[in-house]
Amino acid sequence: MSFRDIEIRTLGIVGSGAMGRGIAQIAALGGLTVRLYDTNQQAIAAASDYLADTLNKLAAKGKLNEADAHAALARIHAAGAIGDLADCDVVIEAIVEKLEIKRELFRELEGVVGEQCILASNTSSLSITAIAAGCAKPERVVGLHFFNPVPLMKVVEVIDGLRGDPAAGDALMALGRQMGHTAVRAKDMPGFIVNHAGRGMNTEGLRIASEGVASFADIDRIMREQAGFRLGPFELLDLTALDVSHPVMESIYHQFYEEPRFTPSPITGTRLAGGLIGRKVGEGFYKYVDGKQQIPDEAPAPATLPRRVWVSRSSAHAREEVFKLIAKMEANVTIDTGGTPALDSLIIVTPLGHDATTACVAEKLDASRTVAIDTLFPLADAARRTIMTTPATTAEFRDAAHALFAFDGVPVTVIRDSTGFVAQRVVATIVNIGCDIAQQRIATPADIDLAVTLGLGYPRGPLALGDALGASTLLTILRNMQAVLGDPRYRPSPWLTRRAQLGLSLTFDEAAQ
Repeated sequence: MSFRDIEIRTLGIVGSGAMGRGIAQIAALGGLTVRLYDTNQQAIAAASDYLADTLNKLAAKGKLNEADAHAALARIHAAGAIGDLADCDVVIEAIVEKLEIKRELFRELEGVVGEQCILASNTSSLSITAIAAGCAKPERVVGLHFFNPVPLMKVVEVIDGLRGDPAAGDALMALGRQMGHTAVRAKDMPGFIVNHAGRGMNTEGLRIASEGVASFADIDRIMREQAGFRLGPFELLDLTALDVSHPVMESIYHQFYEEPRFTPSPITGTRLAGGLIGRKVGEGFYKYVDGKQQIPDEAPAPATLPRRVWVSRSSAHAREEVFKLIAKMEANVTIDTGGTPALDSLIIVTPLGHDATTACVAEKLDASRTVAIDTLFPLADAARRTIMTTPATTAEFRDAAHALFAFDGVPVTVIRDSTGFVAQRVVATIVNIGCDIAQQRIATPADIDLAVTLGLGYPRGPLALGDALGASTLLTILRNMQAVLGDPRYRPSPWLTRRAQLGLSLTFDEAAQ
């Protein structure tokens, strides 16, 4: 009998914490017999009580048929000893993230379970190949990575180790679907798909904050309301908590041998040391009162409009978009159509990837009157706009630009000079890392986008997002940021570069043709 012929009816789970409980819940609802084991018998009892309470509440709220809830509970059995897992077809470990402890558990399980039992690890950051190396039959060890809370996060990553039998991975793909989740397949690489792709939002958001470009709240506002993400980087870090997310940042960085794209920030290290880890303790990047996030108020927009406005000709499309916006708002502002700005004109530049200073110097403009506006996302129907100043921009012209672009009631965030503003550099980094995951063949383009939308809640997967904004536009942003800063973290992925040059979709995979 091979793993290809396996019929999974009985599932063992080792570890009865939040992940183990969640996996037990969806497995039982999927019709599987569940044996839940923990070295701490009190923890198993607590998990059993929790599962009974949860399923009964779901039935009471009408989210689950009462008969189905009772049937699911009847399928969950507490295992008093590891030997009680002997008849399991699959055993999933959901224990502490320490390699040697997982290896020791799997060695012990091999002496208990049958020859055809698949051993699965719910690890989020450790190598499946390294875990399997301690087993006599490494071919039966597969990664099965769920996300917390398991019943709500409807995606599971199936990870093949180097010695893994693909048929065992196939069986777990089917198992994930049986439990009501979308299963995606990944090679054994640090962070797999979701935690790998998530580096873009978090590490770049932290880098922007560390450069003093904008406050945590302003960065989050821009990513939510201008770029369209459900959460900004600091809201997300508060939700996951730094005691979880900071070690993952460090682990992925070191596993990729200090890849610059994944460099952690001392901001999170310091806040972790100080106990400001997030929502669950009442304070992180934000304070929480009775569980409610306390967001600092924004100052109202200034009232005084500029007398006249001159817009850079460096991008005909962006210039036209600014003109259309001003016309639509019916602001009483004169458009300066001269080849160079008049002496009293507010100067607007529209850089992609460059900072306001670089754009100003390239066109020999007066830096004291220059303000940049981000045009990556459409200005006319935006929920928020972002402008940035040069270090020399005066308060008068900064406030005039703010008043102008907020004239129709759309909030405007004013940031300090930054290559790529905020949205440009975060989104370009997200797309670029997604392209590298595809380039390294860690997963298919379809699975990358599926995993990220379901696992991170992004409005689109990184490759679809790149297509929507334009691969060539994002390539320009990355190249310009790298040119200004000389930082290898912004070097474009070959996947992005080639598809932008050829006019191909970022989801196009020649290997699948």
